[in-house]
Amino acid sequence: MFIARSNHLSSRIKSYRLAAALAGGLLATTASLAPVSGIVAVAQAEELKTFKDSSRLVSVGGAVTEIVYALGEDSKLIGRDRTSVYPESVTKLPDIGYMRQLSSEGVLSVAPTAMLVIEGSGPVETMDVLKRASVPMIVVPEVFTAQGITDKIKAVGEALGAQEKAAALAAKVEADLKAVETKTSTIKEKKRVLFILSRQGGRFQVSGQGTAADGMIEMAGGLNAIDEFQGYKQLTDEALDKAAPDLILLMKTGVDKAMDDHSDLLSNSALAATPAGRNKSIVTMDGLYLLGFGPRSAEAARELSESLYGKAVQ
Repeated sequence: MFIARSNHLSSRIKSYRLAAALAGGLLATTASLAPVSGIVAVAQAEELKTFKDSSRLVSVGGAVTEIVYALGEDSKLIGRDRTSVYPESVTKLPDIGYMRQLSSEGVLSVAPTAMLVIEGSGPVETMDVLKRASVPMIVVPEVFTAQGITDKIKAVGEALGAQEKAAALAAKVEADLKAVETKTSTIKEKKRVLFILSRQGGRFQVSGQGTAADGMIEMAGGLNAIDEFQGYKQLTDEALDKAAPDLILLMKTGVDKAMDDHSDLLSNSALAATPAGRNKSIVTMDGLYLLGFGPRSAEAARELSESLYGKAVQ
């Protein structure tokens, strides 16, 4: 029986590789051509909501993988991306690569029957090859709000046919997030938080609006010290002085190589002169825990809120 299953799996891998090769050839052939409606239709197949067969599941996105575990569906997992590091047991699964640098060969090597991916995964070329290789795929929306978290949980539950468990988990997470919101709603003077992603060339790469860090700061009852741009950008010393953060927020080193060693932060005179610098108010949190927007986000928001205002916030 083992030999039969091995042969079946080997056959599936070979068929996937053949399909991928044909799809890759199609992409190469059509790349230099003007758009053709028939080709676009192939890439925009009917949207899938629930997998027919999720017995060999690949999960891409740390929060998505956490949700799979939280729903008790982890026995289906046979592969994960590099951002999927919690719970620790998931790291024993085959690593198919970083979520934004996936290769079709890496994915197809584990012969998945289903693939759950967080929005923003790629590159686009790889995702197109996987679609053309007929790998069933569901993209989970990524929105950095409390509602975005519960929607994400429900989307994963629907994909795996575990709607009831997902509804229960979403309700619990929603209640926990509401508790944090209630606790911080009476704060009259919200503190300003500067999230530093990295330090390059002597300047800090920081979070503006519309990022996961921005969403988490808001859920914790704080104010993002940067409100003049979207996404991540380098900050000048003049802009740092204007931002005047009360707290510096960092994340532990992860796949994005963010800074987790702040021993030399205060050597920057502009940072040292801010309220956070003068008070040495610097907090470091695990990257996935802080920015994943998954089942543990209410805990992360509560922890960050307590760093800002103390445990006695009413």
